[in-house]
Amino acid sequence: MNKLLAFGFVLLMASQAMAQQKPQYTQYTLNNYLLNPAIAGIEDYADVKLGTRHQWSGLEGAPVSYYATFHTPIMKDVNPSARLQRPGTVPKEATTKKPTTYRRIRPHHGLGAVAMTTTTGPLKRSSFNLNYAYHQPLTRHLRLAAGVAPGVLQYSLDPSAVRVINKNDPALNDGRVNETKLDLNMGLWLYSYNFYLGLAGAQLVPSKRELLTTGSATDNSGRLQKHYFLTGGYRVDISPDLALIPSVMLKMAQPSPLSVDATLKAMYSDRLWAAVSYRHKESVAAMAGINISYLLDLSYSYDASVSALGPANAGGHEVVLGMKLRNTSKVLCPQWAW
Repeated sequence: MNKLLAFGFVLLMASQAMAQQKPQYTQYTLNNYLLNPAIAGIEDYADVKLGTRHQWSGLEGAPVSYYATFHTPIMKDVNPSARLQRPGTVPKEATTKKPTTYRRIRPHHGLGAVAMTTTTGPLKRSSFNLNYAYHQPLTRHLRLAAGVAPGVLQYSLDPSAVRVINKNDPALNDGRVNETKLDLNMGLWLYSYNFYLGLAGAQLVPSKRELLTTGSATDNSGRLQKHYFLTGGYRVDISPDLALIPSVMLKMAQPSPLSVDATLKAMYSDRLWAAVSYRHKESVAAMAGINISYLLDLSYSYDASVSALGPANAGGHEVVLGMKLRNTSKVLCPQWAW
């Protein structure tokens, strides 16, 4: 087997031990919908995001990911008088206060879809999920959403990208390299004027991922890890034009060790933002973005590895393009998923 194929298998098996079965994204705070299906339909418009991530840039066969997400509210009251008012939309003396007027908020629904693909050398992991969420108001300013996202996972090997001495190599001809599995993600999302708290699970369908090691199918089966994500964030309006948003994510995927991400984001006038992030024992990242208009937003992030793999790569790059469709209320910055 050539070095590229061997490298791909090493990364695949390493993912079993390092909770990397699911692709990770630095800008998940910009699109928590990637982790939690309960967010579907949270805004007043149809949200579309297209993203790409190049991990460990400069390293041959390193992971390259692409994703597309879409979600929209159903039966939601989008009357502007019922919306939260963020800095820049009302007189400055009122922007640091919570809304004082009350209008009964009705429950609403959300629908959406997520498509992802990650290529690591000749190996590819693809997934597609449909999403449904239900949003229930609890108090004047507090809401709870629950979501579910059934779908499929596909693992495949591209034989054209592999050069081997032995064409009968069992790693190429064994059917376990190409598999399609059922997938199920579920989540809860508690959110209010200035905070959010989410809990989600991914790859919840009991399943086995067969990894070829000895040519025998009796000693090399490995289960798809169930992933659990606990996320939280708090928005502090420092002034009418400036807000600080610290957030944290805990990722659990037994028997892998706990993964911790911490992010601090600063937003100016609901149009420009910048952030720094730290993933424990793995990377530090810098991010920036702009809400270009009521339709488009764009962001970029750069990761610098602090792990033992750091000297062998030139860091990671991630770009996300967002679109706000049917944005009749002309929302510039997301009201809830800031």
